[in-house]
Amino acid sequence: MDESYPMPLVKRIILAFLLGGLVVLSYVVLHLFLVPAAWATILAYVTWPAYRRLRSLMRGNANASALLMTVVLTAACVVPLIWLIVLLRGELVAAYQAVAVFLAHGPHQLPELIARIPWLGQWLQELLNQVSTDPAAFRAQVAEWAGQWTGEAGQLVGGVGRNATKLGFALLTLFFMYRDGESALDQVRRVLRHFLGNRLDAYLASIGGTTKAVVYGLVLTALAQGALAGLGYWVAGMEAPVLLAAFTVLIALIPFGTPFVWGAIGVWLLVTGKTIAGVGLLLWGALVVSWVDNLIRPLVISSATQIPFLLVVFGVLGGLAAFGLVGLFMGPVILAVLMAVWHEWLEEQASANAGPRVQSNGNP
Repeated sequence: MDESYPMPLVKRIILAFLLGGLVVLSYVVLHLFLVPAAWATILAYVTWPAYRRLRSLMRGNANASALLMTVVLTAACVVPLIWLIVLLRGELVAAYQAVAVFLAHGPHQLPELIARIPWLGQWLQELLNQVSTDPAAFRAQVAEWAGQWTGEAGQLVGGVGRNATKLGFALLTLFFMYRDGESALDQVRRVLRHFLGNRLDAYLASIGGTTKAVVYGLVLTALAQGALAGLGYWVAGMEAPVLLAAFTVLIALIPFGTPFVWGAIGVWLLVTGKTIAGVGLLLWGALVVSWVDNLIRPLVISSATQIPFLLVVFGVLGGLAAFGLVGLFMGPVILAVLMAVWHEWLEEQASANAGPRVQSNGNP
C-alpha cells in the first residue's frame, strides 16, 4: 500500500517532463514560422468582419471566401511595395545626382535666416563647406550612411520576413486563419478556460480591443500624416511628392518618427536657398503633421483601451526593439494583458474589502 502512493506523483512528473520536451522540440521546429504566423493572426483578426461579410455573400463557402480574401490582401500588400521599390530606385539616383550637381557649384552660403541660428547655423555652414570642398569625402559618407540605413532597415523589415519565402508563409497561414480560425479559437478557449476560468473572457477582450486599437491607431495615423506631409512636399515643389509621402507613411508607423523625414527635407530646402519653401514645410510639419500624431493616435488607442497612451508608446517602441516590426503590435498587447490582470486584482481587492464592511454595517 505504501509503495502505491508515490506512483501518481511520479507519473505526473514524467508526464510534465514529456510535455515540456514536446513543447521545446515544437518550438525548435516552428520558431522560424512564429513571426509570419503572428502577422497572419493580426491581419486575420483585424479584417475578420470583412471576411465574415464576404463569406456570407458567398453562401458560407469557407474555402472560396478565404482564398479570395487572401488574394485581395496579398495584392493590397505586394503591389504597393513593388511600386515603391521601383520608384525608390529611380528617385534615389536622381536625388544623389541633384545633390552632387549642387555641391559641384559650391561653395555655398546658408540663407541669412538659418545662419543666424545659434550653434545650428554655424554647424550647418561648416558641414556645407566641408562637403563642397571635398566631394569624395561626401560620397564616402553617403555610402556609409546608406550602408547603416540599409542594415537598420533590413533589421526592421526582418520582423515581417527577410525574404519572399517568409511573406509567402504569412499569406499561406492567413488563408488557413480565415478558413479554420473559428475552430482554432474555440479550441484555444477551451484549453485556456481550464486554467484561467472566467478570467479568460476579460483577457481575450483586452487582447482583441488593444490589437484593433493599436492597428487602427498606427495605420490611420500613418496614412493621415503621409497624406498631409505629401501635400506639404507638393506645395514646397519637391520632386516625387507621392514617393516621399509613401516613405513618410512607413516611418510614421513608429511613433514620433515623421519629423526625421519632413525635417530633413525642410532643412535641405533651406540649404539650397529655397527659404520660403523650407520654412513653410517645417512649419507645416511642426504645426499640422506632427499634431496628427499627437491627437489622432492617442484618441484612437486610448479611447478603445484601458491603458494610458504613454504605456502604449512604451509598448510600441519596446516591442519594436524586442520583436522587430511585429512588435509594434505585440508590445501593446502584452502590456494590455498585464493591465487587465492588474485591474482584475484591484477589483478583487476592492470587493474583498467591501464585503466585511457591508456585514459590519448590518450589525446593531
